[in-house]
Amino acid sequence: MTKYSHLIYNLLKNAHLSDEWAIFINMLFLLAVTLTTTYLVDIISRKIIIKSFSKLAHKSKTNFDDILVENKTPRNLAHIIPFIIFYNMITVVFVDYKETQDIIFRFVEVIGVVMAVRIIRSLLNTFKDYFKTLPRLKDKPVDSYIQVFMIFVWVTGIIISFAILTDTSIWKFLTAMGAASAVILLIFKDTILGFVASIQVSINDMVRIGDWITFEKYGADGDVVEINLATVKVQNFDKTITTIPTYALISDSFKNWRGMMNSDGRRIKRSLLIKLSSVHYLSNDEIDSLKDISIIKDYLEHRQIEINGYNEAHRIDKSLAINGRNMTNLGVFRKYIETYVANHSATNKDMMIMTRQLAPTAQGMPLEIYAFSSDKRWQNYEYIMADIFDHCLAAVPYFNLEIFELPNNNTWKQ
Repeated sequence: MTKYSHLIYNLLKNAHLSDEWAIFINMLFLLAVTLTTTYLVDIISRKIIIKSFSKLAHKSKTNFDDILVENKTPRNLAHIIPFIIFYNMITVVFVDYKETQDIIFRFVEVIGVVMAVRIIRSLLNTFKDYFKTLPRLKDKPVDSYIQVFMIFVWVTGIIISFAILTDTSIWKFLTAMGAASAVILLIFKDTILGFVASIQVSINDMVRIGDWITFEKYGADGDVVEINLATVKVQNFDKTITTIPTYALISDSFKNWRGMMNSDGRRIKRSLLIKLSSVHYLSNDEIDSLKDISIIKDYLEHRQIEINGYNEAHRIDKSLAINGRNMTNLGVFRKYIETYVANHSATNKDMMIMTRQLAPTAQGMPLEIYAFSSDKRWQNYEYIMADIFDHCLAAVPYFNLEIFELPNNNTWKQ
């Protein structure tokens, strides 16, 4: 016995108790004193450390210490002092119970491992939250890397705890675990794949938080709101959330709209289907009539002079319209559309503007408008595109053209 417990032991002996009972009651008394002291020290140390950290956080310019307080790092650190006190008192309390002392030591050491893991976890969460406030790291998959470190910490903590409880060296325990490595790899397959995918996504800059992506396989079409070790969360435009496995980003094909969002315009790419039977050569009267359309008047005059000069120079027989060079209503309409889109107030004049014919189909001749709107916001973009095509559809009859439509057999009764 120590000199502190010897006095209590003598008092119990004077009360005519047996040696075993005197030793047992003495142990209980010291255990109660130790637990009470540890609890009081824990309360005091928590108040002092948390208050000190809070004052420091208010005075400092950086928000790192504020995030430390939010993640309860000072609170977890405050448990170290009472833990050390209790650990050192075990030999005093259980001095007469060597076997119990060994068990308590192991139990307390495991608690120490758990405390260390909690401290490291709060620090990692602090770094995660802090990195997300930095502009250059705001769109990076920080969660993935923090989760990898956290898994490593938990696995290390579990291994050390088992080694303490089984009274086996860590190296021997790891050797024994090697036989179960295949099972471990199977269990953590998704985690390993997600970790590798996170690294590749980050290095290749494939996806960032805030990117608009379209992933048809998983029905995702919206903004990336979170990238972690196992999943990527996408908030669709209808406010639903789609969860995609991280490794799917490198194993499957998806569309990232970041290039469009960072550019100076959003692409308009849509076709009008012109009925093939309505395409024909323009007569001089039709050309003169089309000169009333102001935006193509100069083009028609210049083009007519050029074509007439060519036909006269080569003595072309114009008794048939097919001979020599001619203008067609479709060609003039194509030029009109291109000029109209180029002059539209909502198109970006510094990016490509083109109207082109695609290969004829069973539904007619596709006349495609290819341009970029200066406003990239979805609602405004749709309005601009609709405004352009409203005008184009209404302009078709002026060129004696027709839009292809499937036959409609419905009859309406008056």
